[in-house]
Amino acid sequence: MNHPVPLPLEAPDTSFLTSGGAFVRRTVLPSGVRVLTEAMPGASSTSLGFWVGVGSRDERDGQYGSTHFLEHLLFKGTRTRSALDIAISFDSVGGEHNAATAKEYTCYYARVRDADVPMAVSVIGDMVTGSVLDDAAFDIERGVILEELAMAADDPADVAGEAFFAAAFDGHALGRPIGGTPESIRAVQRDEVLAHYREHYAPNGIVVTAAGAIDHDRFCELVEAVFQGAPNAAPLARRTPQPVADPAIPKLSVVHRPTEQVSMLRGSQGLDLRDERRPVLSVLNAVLGGGMSSRLFQEVRERRGLAYAVSSFAPAYLDNGAFGVYAGCAPDNVAGVVEIVDSEFRRMVDDGITSDELRRAKGQIEGALTLSLEDSDARMTRLGRSELGTGEFTDLATALERVDRVTTDDVLELARDLLTRPTITSVVGAVQQDELAAAIGIGG
Repeated sequence: MNHPVPLPLEAPDTSFLTSGGAFVRRTVLPSGVRVLTEAMPGASSTSLGFWVGVGSRDERDGQYGSTHFLEHLLFKGTRTRSALDIAISFDSVGGEHNAATAKEYTCYYARVRDADVPMAVSVIGDMVTGSVLDDAAFDIERGVILEELAMAADDPADVAGEAFFAAAFDGHALGRPIGGTPESIRAVQRDEVLAHYREHYAPNGIVVTAAGAIDHDRFCELVEAVFQGAPNAAPLARRTPQPVADPAIPKLSVVHRPTEQVSMLRGSQGLDLRDERRPVLSVLNAVLGGGMSSRLFQEVRERRGLAYAVSSFAPAYLDNGAFGVYAGCAPDNVAGVVEIVDSEFRRMVDDGITSDELRRAKGQIEGALTLSLEDSDARMTRLGRSELGTGEFTDLATALERVDRVTTDDVLELARDLLTRPTITSVVGAVQQDELAAAIGIGG
């Protein structure tokens, strides 16, 4: 396979063999539920997930935090199972189950022995389709979520990350925190969360994926039983992009706290999921801050000793992304670390990367991609994100070939675009905004 496989919504059945010998099948059920499986030879366990194409960016006024709130509530009981029943179902077979809310999707997932797949599909399916959103559970879980937000608020790195995204996507739904704020969680009402549930958890908006020891036809039967009685429907259309305005000026956000260490993020808006330059970005990211041999790790930590942790990051969404650098350092070192980051940005813009750096980056990326797919969780996740995101499945061989095609000229061209964009800086720690702004030459 040397090209992505399209996953058109109107195609009821699709199947293909991956480069590693795994067999992928996709079936659209009459209810509009999309089922994707990847059979892994020799596996004796299965990872499965129920995906809903709704994330924090889809919330309206009065609903902020509802997607994450709903994720919690679905574990609290259905018409036929209590919260304890759900927990016992997985604990009694040594299985794992959990959920994750992101900016563009929610996933309820499990990993069990192959013999326990029917139980896992039944229980998670019941959670997704039959949650009662009990009043008492709602009030209790509100307190739990407030504790979770308080825990995140005590983590300077989390606070710096939220400040970075709020500034990078100012005025856009991508800039909102996934879990909401303490104020929005205290204010949101059960009726709003229930409306959010009924609007977004229709069968034709749900994707079910599985990887490992799995028989596709039998798995489809199990999933179809969950949605028995649902009316026939076409799959819900995929998300459409919503343009994000570029920041007009550099921005600096400082949250003063009496901490021993400062958390700092510096970067800009990046590339979206569909941008053909993402393989080039993966190389740029690896060279700049993607490992212990990266430029920033070597310069900031190994040569200067200015930080313990330093790395770069490049999350992507359907219509935009971000790129930046994280560092944790002493308050007196913040300006010095920013200076080094900017210097490395300029060096990459002026000179690009060397052929040796390109070779090492490709080896790092290709090795990490290959190793990640030894895990059924990663393959199950790849299926879900492919279906809900770009609408195409990218095989390992295709991904490796795309990375292998990257040249030093490609990286230089991308650097001259990406690393010259208006810079967003967020800092949490014992620093003053006006002093740091003067030191790094940026307005508050």
